[in-house]
Amino acid sequence: MKNISTYKQALDAICKAHYILIVTHINPDADTISCALSLSNYFKENKIKHKVFNKMDTLPRNLDFLPLFSKITNQLPKYYDLVIYVDCGAKSRSGIVLDESIQSINIDHHQSNDNYANINIVDANKASSAEIVYDFFITNDFNISKNSAMCMYTGIYDDSIKFSTPRCDATTFETINALVKTGINTNFISDNLNRRDSLAKYRLLPKVLESLELHNEGKVATIYVKPQWLEQTGASYVECEDAIDMILNIAVVKIAIYLRVSNGKTRISLRSKDNIDVSIIAKQFNGGGHKMSAGCTYKNGNITEAKDMILEFISTLDN
Repeated sequence: MKNISTYKQALDAICKAHYILIVTHINPDADTISCALSLSNYFKENKIKHKVFNKMDTLPRNLDFLPLFSKITNQLPKYYDLVIYVDCGAKSRSGIVLDESIQSINIDHHQSNDNYANINIVDANKASSAEIVYDFFITNDFNISKNSAMCMYTGIYDDSIKFSTPRCDATTFETINALVKTGINTNFISDNLNRRDSLAKYRLLPKVLESLELHNEGKVATIYVKPQWLEQTGASYVECEDAIDMILNIAVVKIAIYLRVSNGKTRISLRSKDNIDVSIIAKQFNGGGHKMSAGCTYKNGNITEAKDMILEFISTLDN
């Protein structure tokens, strides 16, 4: 567990703050939203003034069952004197530039995290940032309500890919056991996360899978999404992220690469198995992440250019 004094420092900052801004990362996933809402529910229950911020216009629809999800805003409050970044591997992942003079807390589990805040609670051994939030609650004797527990469980479940990643260990399951004891309905959570797909998703997935290419004797697989496919199907980028895990399930594939255009640039997601470190690839292009799950961004929206660049670098690693 992270040095207890760091947790206490964070608690002291929270107690002294008048208004807290909780910041989630762009292209939000369940972990960042769950961490934010775990804190938000606790703050609401204890009458601590705060706001949860995400820069995006739309949020993942499958997370709308989480308590206080509807309160997440893309509008910054006029005043705040403490910023809590959750699951942001780098400050830039927030998508905004905030006043550097305002005190900040960084709660994260990415190994590429550079400890950018005044108080850094970072543990790359955790399967999710939600586990670190849980430790923060326990260390500071916070009451974990059913609402906060539901959020934490969701973050752990999703970011550990249903408890299947290598960093999911005995401590993870001890945490899950404690959260389940609060009375949360794990079937309800699973159904909301996994069984509410849109028809648009299944119109888009065939197009994405049709883009599949194998490289390096099948060890590397690439897929992509073209913006016009979204217009044709009515789906969103988030709805086809399952495809990267699908192609990683191909027996011969060791590294899966998923490319899509966002705000004039090409976002690149990397996944691996057999203990291959894709964070090395992401770091080469100013990205980051974990050993088996990382990402980076290419300078323009040319998917072919970005794909060739990544493949060329991977080929140098084989030599």
